[in-house]
Amino acid sequence: MIIRIATPEDLPALRDLERAAGEPFRALGMPQIADDEPPTTAQLTEYQQAGRLLVAHDEPGEGGAEGRPAAYVMWEPVDGCTHIEQVSVRPDHARRGLGRALIDRAEQAAGPYPLTLTTFAEVPWNAPYYARIGFRVLADTELTPGLRAIRTHEAALGLDRWPRVCMRRAAAGAAPEPGPAAPESAR
Repeated sequence: MIIRIATPEDLPALRDLERAAGEPFRALGMPQIADDEPPTTAQLTEYQQAGRLLVAHDEPGEGGAEGRPAAYVMWEPVDGCTHIEQVSVRPDHARRGLGRALIDRAEQAAGPYPLTLTTFAEVPWNAPYYARIGFRVLADTELTPGLRAIRTHEAALGLDRWPRVCMRRAAAGAAPEPGPAAPESAR
């Protein structure tokens, strides 16, 4: 796989990729997520022009043509962290480490900042997956103003029909972040 900054020519294919990546939610009884519209071309363009949109695609085939995008990640700065806004992998490319590779590359591109994201708590390829690659669930008391605003927006979109969490991973090379302090009654 090749990972690179997205080009304007990639954007229509990323919308198709997002639709394909949403299909597995249907089997979990989450058809609204499967049917959700992908980011608009205008939204993708904003991330692409800011250099915060990466794509992964197959190696060039004969004649030098690149394969279609297999995955993408887009991020933005939020409260001193690199917030992963979206990471999507085409189902026929799942379980190959593309999501992790894209997240790691986004972290390198953004700088040595902790990573944050919001995700579904009980979807196997969401929170449980992110926990395996070093993210931890944040307690409500740990949410920054920016993360609270993101969660409020997600709730307005109806995403809270299913349990959601905010997660954070320490910056590369930093010591793993401890979880929240235990309440006085637990000490």
